[in-house]
Order: sequence, then C-alpha cells, then structure tokens
Amino acid sequence: MAVTRHTEGEANTSAARAEWASRETHNATRDLLARDANAFLHQSLSSPCLSTIAKAEGIWIEDTSGRRFMDFHGNSVHHIGYGHPRLVQAVKDQIDALPFSPRRFTNDVSVTLAERLCQIAPGDLSRVLFTTGGSDAVEVALRLARAATGRFKTISFWDAFHGAGFGASSVGGEATFRSHIAGPLLPGAEHVAPFHCYHCAYGHPGPETCALACAKMVEFALAREEDVAAVIAEPMRAVPVVPPPGYWQAVQAACRKHGALLIMDEIPTGLGKTGKMFAFDHDGIEPDIVVLGKALGGGMLPIAGIIARDDLNVAGDFAIGHYTHEKNPVTARAALTTLDIIEDEGLVDRSAILGADAQDRLKDALHDHPNVGDIRGRGLMFGVEIVSDRDSRTPDPDRAERIYYACLDKGLSFKISAGNVLTLSPPLVISEADLDTALNIVIGAIRTTG
Repeated sequence: MAVTRHTEGEANTSAARAEWASRETHNATRDLLARDANAFLHQSLSSPCLSTIAKAEGIWIEDTSGRRFMDFHGNSVHHIGYGHPRLVQAVKDQIDALPFSPRRFTNDVSVTLAERLCQIAPGDLSRVLFTTGGSDAVEVALRLARAATGRFKTISFWDAFHGAGFGASSVGGEATFRSHIAGPLLPGAEHVAPFHCYHCAYGHPGPETCALACAKMVEFALAREEDVAAVIAEPMRAVPVVPPPGYWQAVQAACRKHGALLIMDEIPTGLGKTGKMFAFDHDGIEPDIVVLGKALGGGMLPIAGIIARDDLNVAGDFAIGHYTHEKNPVTARAALTTLDIIEDEGLVDRSAILGADAQDRLKDALHDHPNVGDIRGRGLMFGVEIVSDRDSRTPDPDRAERIYYACLDKGLSFKISAGNVLTLSPPLVISEADLDTALNIVIGAIRTTG
C-alpha cells in the first residue's frame, strides 16, 4: 500500500530522514533510537524519532553523543528556555510545600494562577478552568460554547491544528489528524478556507484587492448554518501565517451578529511569542474564550486551560472539565512562575524587537532568492516559505527537507510546517548573538542547498 505524504511537518518516513539516520554512528544514540522504535507505537511526525535528547538547557538541546542544537521548535513550550533556574527552584519548593490537591479541594497557588490569568486577559475574560493539555482545553472550550449557546455546530479552518482528541481533531483541519482512521468525527464541525494572502484560496493577488473575501466566507457560513455555537481559530496561524488587517474585527462582528462565540486558540502563539501577550492583541479584538497551553508550563510541566467571559459561567450543573490534575499546585506554580519570568524579564517586548529584526535580516539576505517565496511572522514566530520558483509560488517540500537537514548538521533544529515552510520559533530568552548565528545557518543552507 502506498504511503500517503501529509504536509503538516517533516516526514519521519522520507528518504531524507532515512539518509539522516544512516549517518548516525554513535552507538548509544543508535541503541536508544532502536529501543524507542521498539517500545512506542509508531506515528507520523513522532516515533521513529529524529534523534535523542540527554540534556536541555536554555535554548539548547543536547543528544546522547554530545551534539548540541539550538531548539527553534520546542513544541512551542520553551518561551523562557529550558530549565530556567527560577522555575526549577519554584517547582522544587512547591513539591515540598504541597505536591497534589484532589479536585474537590482548592489551594492558594491554583486560585492565584487563575486570578493572574484573568488580570492579564483583556475585557471581561474572568473565569478559568485548567487541564493537563491543550487538546483537553480545546474540548472544554467547545463544551462551554455548547452549554452557553444551546447549539452544537462549529466553524473552523482547513489546515488548522487544535489538538488530537476527537473534538479537537474535528475542528482541526490537518489531514494527519482527521483522515482515514480518525473518522467519523463530530457532527456539525464545518470548515472554511483559512486566511493566507500568499496562497489565497479565493484567487486574489493580495489583501489590497480582496475585500476580505476570507472573512466574508466565515460570515456566509454563519448565516447559512444559523445555529453555530462558536468559531474557533488560531489568531495567527502557527505555520506561520499572519491575518490581513481587519480580518478578525470582521469575523468577530459576524459572530456577534449571528450569536456565535469566538474562541481564540492561543496554545502556540500566546504568552508573548508574537510580541504581544496574546496574538489577538495585534488585531484589536476581545474573544469570548481564550485557550492557553504549551508554554504556560514553562517548558517543564504540562498545564493548559481556558479563560472565558464571566457571563459564560453557565455550566455549573455539568462536568465540562473534570480532570484529576485540574488544580494541581505543582503545575500551577510552574505556570505562575513562568508568567512572573515573562513579565520580570520583559520578554514580550523582547520578542517584538528581536522578531522584527530577524525578519528584516532574512528579507534583506533572501529577497531575490529564486526558491524563497515568502518571509512572514510576528515576534519570535516567523517562517521562510520554500518554493520551486517565485512566480508560480509552487511549494517545494523536498527542497525544504534538504535545507532542514543541512541546518541540523550545523546545530539548528526547527520544524517544517505545511510541508515547505521553515518555521522558526526560538525561545524569548535567546541572545542576539545566538539568534544571529541561527539566521546565518538558515541563510547559508538556503543559498547552498540545491
């Protein structure tokens, strides 16, 4: 049976991956990779794995052979880097003070975290629930939207990722998580084409001439369905793709007109990654529900959750997020300390400044390269789209993979998104010197890879 090539990331079954693996000569690394492949169920984008990790510190990961890589992916958890000393100490202290809290009891640190999140969120976002992972938090948001509206349908976007649960996969739009064995999925999960000015689904050459056709399709779907509970979306797609000006204002107005809630999935983009605390802050809107995760645990512990409007506190007779570790004081302490570090070290502003400089540097160096189609992003989440030629804008995933492995050889790890986008998402604590080194690696690999 032919192997389907999905485009969500670099493939772990490709010829390029096999060639990379064949060059591994360190016995301990080879042995650990073999043990992993024999112990874990195999799945796309994961096992069999790329390499091993023996250490993680700051922006660096190190394998069992001692090779070090700047980690420009980190599954979006490493805003404050790995093993931040302040976070390590806070978690140790919390374990000594209170290691666990049964969910029918509360504790000071969990309540303080909830209050803190409500303080940093805009508008009337003032109610919180915690989960252990982003997929679960998305499903909590969907359940709350159903309870608040009395409706069950959703509108979301093709190519989006919202998690791996059945509900999260249903509103997601990536084939790897929806196709073949994943179905049947939740009924009522309607999809429309996402915003993407470089590859406009409606054939427009750019945002100057489109009259926000992509936003109008959301309103069309809301009007046609009439009974949609919520629109759920990434405020900036982590591919990355930045929305055109006015997009989210138009979508939010359509949601309010048709009685649907607007859920912003900030799991990869929130907490300063884009140069603002929340990615939707760039667009001047106030969503009804915000979903957070990943970096909230400081790259150390798993915690996610939602922040909702006060008037959405309508599900008191139901269990919409009844998780064992709902108010775990250790994960809550990790999250609270992470927020303190982000604020105390000025990492949001730092992300904005370094990210703008990095994009300028890439554009200056690669603006005339025939295989660079687009350079885009916000803050320290930016990407370089690799194409077969600039005129056709045809994605070139094979070339992107070759560039990726060339960068790995030089000590830089990142993710390929959408099959052909070199997605660069360094920690917010990265030094200017290390960022410059990483950009040199990317630029050099693009220029020399045929």
